Amino acid sequence: MTNVTWTGGLEHWTSRSTADGDVRLFLWEKKANPKVPRAGTVFFVHGSSMASQSTFDLSVPGRPWSSAMDWFANQGFDTWTMDNEGYGRSDKHRNINFDISNGADDLAAGSAYVLKQTGEASLLFYGISSGALKAALFCERHPERVAKIALDAFVWTGEGSPTLEQRKKKLPEFLAKNRRAIDRAFVHSIFQRDHPGTADAATVEAFADAILTLDDSMPTGTYVDMCSKLPLLDPRKITVPAIILRGEHDGIAALDDLMAFYKLLPNMNKQFSVMAGISHASFQQKNYQMVYHLLHSFFTLPEPVYLA
Repeated sequence: MTNVTWTGGLEHWTSRSTADGDVRLFLWEKKANPKVPRAGTVFFVHGSSMASQSTFDLSVPGRPWSSAMDWFANQGFDTWTMDNEGYGRSDKHRNINFDISNGADDLAAGSAYVLKQTGEASLLFYGISSGALKAALFCERHPERVAKIALDAFVWTGEGSPTLEQRKKKLPEFLAKNRRAIDRAFVHSIFQRDHPGTADAATVEAFADAILTLDDSMPTGTYVDMCSKLPLLDPRKITVPAIILRGEHDGIAALDDLMAFYKLLPNMNKQFSVMAGISHASFQQKNYQMVYHLLHSFFTLPEPVYLA
């Protein structure tokens, strides 16, 4: 395995209080290109099986703009991401399984820190998979901090999800412990389970190197939640502008489930996009630049003029 290092950004730390004492959370910032007009601040939220830098600041030789943070920074966005508790460089010592609600609590602490550092009134959020659930639950709790939200590889009730049906068979195992082991074969399985060939081999290997540099196990909490506790959200409480992104071949994000969620979103400044040729891990797919384009378009969309 190649040990990965990350450069070109700034490390930050914040903490939040819990019943078990303070928890330290790691944040990573890449600043906007000063040569282009400033566009806002994006906060990227990672999923169940990889920490933040692995997902959003991935370097792959010969793959232009493999780092989503670099691409958005070059478009004028300040970009931030954070390791949820239990992942990457953030604290892992508490005897809990680090579930989705806990992740939303992390986002409350992380967003407060970013707002203070940047002086922004609100942030643009992107969450993927369980990160989308964490971001959406955070948005329910703190809508005033969210300018717009993008939910990718998202699930609402879980109905119609073949991946979750298979995962439920291991629910007793996930309930029995707070962490699950991961290895290179596990990372490969992410790209093999839905539609093999949507990601190139070099990207998958670089992604595995990045993930395994930081972690050899992951919390079980998000798996338990997604297998046994859905729905965790009320779409009618997501009051900010929102986009739902769904990969054509995603085995978790069932189309009918997402459409039902989308219909109930109250803010009419909303979009739904099916991304052709993409399975679950959008930024690691061959069509990753399509995802960037869709996100950029939504984040920079002019505010609508509402008629009386």
